[in-house]
Amino acid sequence: MITYPGSQDDRDALWALGALDAEAISVWHEEHELPDLDAVVIPGGFSYGDYLRCGAIARFSPATAAVCELADAGGLVLGICNGFQVLCEAGLLPGALLRNESLRFVCRDVPLTVERSDLAFTRRCRLKQRLVLPVKHGDGRYLPPPDLDPSQVVLRYLENPNGSVENIAGVCNEAGNVMGLMPHPEHAVDPLLGSDDGALLLASLVDAARDRVLAAY
Repeated sequence: MITYPGSQDDRDALWALGALDAEAISVWHEEHELPDLDAVVIPGGFSYGDYLRCGAIARFSPATAAVCELADAGGLVLGICNGFQVLCEAGLLPGALLRNESLRFVCRDVPLTVERSDLAFTRRCRLKQRLVLPVKHGDGRYLPPPDLDPSQVVLRYLENPNGSVENIAGVCNEAGNVMGLMPHPEHAVDPLLGSDDGALLLASLVDAARDRVLAAY
């Protein structure tokens, strides 16, 4: 877990991963090297106060540079909300996140469909499975590049809360080891919260990271 000044959901994500039997730790943004990690999660929030542009300053932090090295080597990286913005700013994911079409902050549960079930982040899901996850953002309108490969779309909104092009809620890189999404799976791991669909995504990541460790032995 990468924590920046202004990160808001890092503790929530740590708790959610721990509830799924993962050994999750927090890495401060000033660290130039990552510890021996099997996967990285960049959480939601307002890194560096979201000054200039969401994720624009976090993109230059030492820890983000280390995450880029991990991703380039094939490591698993998941960016949630502000983490998605950071990954786009860092060039690890295509496209950009813009101000919501309504120009208003949106905070509610939204239904989604799974467009890829063969990734490390979605292996517990079924293709076209309907998920319900909460969103909470003011800059979540995804603008893909003109040449975006349709296979890079991982999640789509069934009810678009922000004006994202083609209802895109989450994408991956071409290699499939980096994913970003605007909805918050860490806030949907317990039925008491209204949905535990987020556990499918996070547990998929935990499974994939654990499989990589076993394969190394």
